[in-house]
Amino acid sequence: MTKITFIEFNGTERNIDVENGLSLMRAAVDNLVPGIDGDCGGACACATCHCYIEGPLAEKLPEIGETERSMLEMAEGVTAASRLACQIPVSGDLEGLVVRTPQGQH
Repeated sequence: MTKITFIEFNGTERNIDVENGLSLMRAAVDNLVPGIDGDCGGACACATCHCYIEGPLAEKLPEIGETERSMLEMAEGVTAASRLACQIPVSGDLEGLVVRTPQGQH
């Protein structure tokens, strides 16, 4: 299990122990984190799991692929820290990762 902190747009923090191998999207949906909907079920075919990941652990994430980049173009409020949670598998290397949800998804 890896501890991930989800911070909702309103500042509410949720510390969640996530099974390694699950995506950040699945962890958020399973734990009812507002702002991460995952309408496509994790197929990288929408952008309803748009989130922001900053800090040193962001460097440990897989690179953004073309499909993810294309889907992010549909999201509102995209920044350099934007990612789709469905494209990030949880591993022990991400212990302490902080994931923020954008305002427009609440």
